[in-house]
Amino acid sequence: MTPIIVCGAAGRMGRLLVRLVLEEPAATLAAAIEAPGHPALGRDAGELAGVSAAGVRIVDVYAPPRESVTLDFTTPAAALGHLAAAAAAGAAIVVGTTGFTPDERARAQALAAATRAVIAPNMSVGVAVLERLVEAAVRALGPGFDVEVVEIHHKLKRDAPSGTALRLGEVAAAAQGRPLAGRAVFGREGEPGPRADGELGVLAVRGGDVVGDHTVYFLGAGERLELAHRAQSRECLARGGLRAALWLATQPQGVYGMRDVLGL
Repeated sequence: MTPIIVCGAAGRMGRLLVRLVLEEPAATLAAAIEAPGHPALGRDAGELAGVSAAGVRIVDVYAPPRESVTLDFTTPAAALGHLAAAAAAGAAIVVGTTGFTPDERARAQALAAATRAVIAPNMSVGVAVLERLVEAAVRALGPGFDVEVVEIHHKLKRDAPSGTALRLGEVAAAAQGRPLAGRAVFGREGEPGPRADGELGVLAVRGGDVVGDHTVYFLGAGERLELAHRAQSRECLARGGLRAALWLATQPQGVYGMRDVLGL
């Protein structure tokens, strides 16, 4: 069985991950990590996740064994620390944390390259398939179609636009043969004038308890194509993360994405 470490084990995603790991025959819960001073420290991770006792107490010391795989859905600062520790130990790590700045993303990629890592702003297998569909649509439709990405998330989400929306924008831009940087538009107001041919909109909507909706619009003359993914619960992200962890356990050193996990 693959020994799995869950970071952020007391959070909503962490508790879900703990439950899924405990239910997975091919995995075992090796450790549950939380931030120093967290009120859940010392509690049984399984009981906190709403299942039977796992015999694994939540601790604040992250020391991954080489044979382990870590699941990290925490914060950018914490995830970078976990990446550094995993790289130093030669341990595998799956990072689903979002909200990285460009500099933090570059740092995460550099750390990940020293070990085995899957890094993706969205661990949903559906979003990985959506990326492939976006690439195909951009190339098939050609430059006559404008591309816009719109995402909706719950009102408590801190970063905007979402990491997934940015990733979809990057995928579309790469398929167009030009980087997203320098031509992304993150909002429009007043009189911005006609839409420039090179623009690629990445727009955020916030409200309610929406887990995560992402729609890529392809807008042409007389027709419109929409490719959308709707996350109905966080479970799709957790299940994708666990799938990535089990896959990563047998991979050589390198940095991977969810499309690698799915063989896309």
